[in-house]
Amino acid sequence: MMTVDLFVPCFIDQLYPETARNTIKLLEKAGVTVNYNPNQTCCGQPQFNSGYWDKTRKLAVKFFKDFPNDRPIVSPGASCTGFIKKHYPKLFPDKNSGEYHEYERLNRNLFELTDFLVNKLKFTEFNAVFPHKVTYHDACSALREYGIKKEPRSLLYNVKGLEVAEMENAEVCCGFGGTFVAKFTGISSAMTQQKVEGALKTGAKYIVSTESSCLMNIQAYINRNKIPMKTIHIADILASGW
Repeated sequence: MMTVDLFVPCFIDQLYPETARNTIKLLEKAGVTVNYNPNQTCCGQPQFNSGYWDKTRKLAVKFFKDFPNDRPIVSPGASCTGFIKKHYPKLFPDKNSGEYHEYERLNRNLFELTDFLVNKLKFTEFNAVFPHKVTYHDACSALREYGIKKEPRSLLYNVKGLEVAEMENAEVCCGFGGTFVAKFTGISSAMTQQKVEGALKTGAKYIVSTESSCLMNIQAYINRNKIPMKTIHIADILASGW
């Protein structure tokens, strides 16, 4: 039986632990053994995006130590996995260094959850039940950095009772953008409004994504404006009804 290491991004660890538990549930149903190292912490993305590359480098070295095995590392977040794959090389430009070799090991082993299920395990049927109309939000990092689009949708299409209604601006940013939401609050709020209005036009009751940070941002807007809609992580849908 295959063993994988679970990487839980900070947002999920601190705010949506049930999504992490559901990720384990999904992986085990797909036939793999899950190992979780509780010493893991941040991958360094917020520090990197804010310009603190020295601090990011220290977190990256810790990340190497927290995930020392040469086996798959699976995460319910494409933002962090995409960041590691695309930007860790900038922290360790010497391709002959031990740190760069550690990055190469991570790069070949690190997977976002839906990519791992669909493309690595070829497992897309969980007998999940979710009798609602949903619309899917393509998070910027998931689509443009990690490169997933078909994978989440193929999993949703197999959920019993679920209807996927595509919104016009599915690939447009929700306004979160990490520190963008704090630095450019007005612009961010307008982008979130546009995203929610596009979702409402579909008649969907849920906005689904692979990214908890996007969902948190969208849900905050929904709550403030008392809109009859909810957000939900795809792992939580796939773990429903069984």
